[in-house]
Amino acid sequence: MAVAAAASKADGQLDRRALGRALSRIANTSVEEALDGMRETAGGASRIGITGPPGAGKSTLIGRLARQRLDSGAAVAVVAIDPTSPHTHGAILGDRIRMDGVADDPRLFIRSLASRGANDGLADNIADVLATLDGYPFDEVILETVGVGQAEYAVRALVDTLVLVLIPESGDQVQAMKAGTLEMADIYVVNKADLPGAERIASEIRAVARLRRRLTSDWEPPVIMTAADRPDDIAALHDAISRHLAFARASRNIDEVRRLRREYHVKSLLMRTVTDILAENPRAVDCSPREAFELVVARLRERRR
Repeated sequence: MAVAAAASKADGQLDRRALGRALSRIANTSVEEALDGMRETAGGASRIGITGPPGAGKSTLIGRLARQRLDSGAAVAVVAIDPTSPHTHGAILGDRIRMDGVADDPRLFIRSLASRGANDGLADNIADVLATLDGYPFDEVILETVGVGQAEYAVRALVDTLVLVLIPESGDQVQAMKAGTLEMADIYVVNKADLPGAERIASEIRAVARLRRRLTSDWEPPVIMTAADRPDDIAALHDAISRHLAFARASRNIDEVRRLRREYHVKSLLMRTVTDILAENPRAVDCSPREAFELVVARLRERRR
């Protein structure tokens, strides 16, 4: 949902209070309200997805990367998907804590979202959130997934550049990812590269990247090694992201990009609606799958009358 923004890209000013209110409304809006207020924007910020397994250091890496992007002149927003708290059903907000070094920078906007009912490493209203951010003067949005592993292929449809963050202990995960997330990344990062085993996992990833280049004849994903005490590593990641964003702008089919994002958006709205219907009819699943399915379809029809 792209709400009427209090500031536009043209004037270059960010009304943080208005944006905060808009995102808070989205967090609590129903699917019907989202559909009623939905707008499509002509453009939007470049989107950088950061994914990878839990414990890979994504949040700390994003904090350092965000500072580098800000210092290069970009207006940046960070959307961090946190696991939903089983007690409050809100975001646990661990990402905000780990970005503490840059969180107070007035040039940066950070929003943590609860994953809620989503099971793809994102949040069930993420498409609405990203559409809203398109109405504000951001050059780039950095989207951090929860870090649930193989299920996170969904982020591919929503971002222009996908960065996969792994650590030396990720050897078994690399094997499991080869048919999924690993092959969809545009840039690989081996974080905590000062630990034993970093070069070994980097070699494995380079082999996957070379195979992908032979099969697709397009972009060959670079493998960036990063460590906390090596600031030049973040500069290398920053440069790789800039190069890929330029490559994507020059080579992608913008109509296909929009189609894939609309498809994801429609699916997420349907999933939210089905979840609501089942919550309102808890005994629906006491019957056969066919009867439960027919009940959900009937309720869907009723909602659109």
